[in-house]
Amino acid sequence: MANVCIYCGANPGNDPAYAVAARTLGSYLAKHGHTLVYGGGNVGLMGITADAALAAGGNVIGVITEHLVQMEVVHRGLSELFIVDTMHTRKAKMAELADCFIALPGGVGTLEEIIEVFVWTQLDIHRKACGFLNINGYYRGMLQLLEDMVGSGFLKATQMQQIEFGKESAELVERLLAVKIVPIDKRLDRP
Repeated sequence: MANVCIYCGANPGNDPAYAVAARTLGSYLAKHGHTLVYGGGNVGLMGITADAALAAGGNVIGVITEHLVQMEVVHRGLSELFIVDTMHTRKAKMAELADCFIALPGGVGTLEEIIEVFVWTQLDIHRKACGFLNINGYYRGMLQLLEDMVGSGFLKATQMQQIEFGKESAELVERLLAVKIVPIDKRLDRP
């Protein structure tokens, strides 16, 4: 079974479909024996996903900073909770624990987190798949931007193959777990 790291909003967003997707993903992970790794909060889509996984009997690991604990946004009912000193440490710990990464709808923090781990696949820092749960087309602009980067020569086509977009939780998780990231020296378009 895998550890699936999610990045998502500390707010629920204004489309009820986001919360439905978060609950569906959390429940799916638990029912299939996967562990949810996330930012440790009890608010927004983060809290919704964690609560759904826990309600379905799943294992949930949170990683949160001391600063956020002081702000009282920590989820106190998790299977395991790591309290760390900085956001950099938080992101590194989540990446260490994860086998793959999924971005649900969220803001600039969510975007920064998923893009960072996507870049790490390109640099061979890890070989873990990344994906966007594209609820109601939320990430259509991101997909277009990445395609434009390929077309403009700033992103290689093989790198684009290292990131997945999906509308359904189950399908996206299974596709991510099946992805085999090719080492940088084995990629066809390497000069």
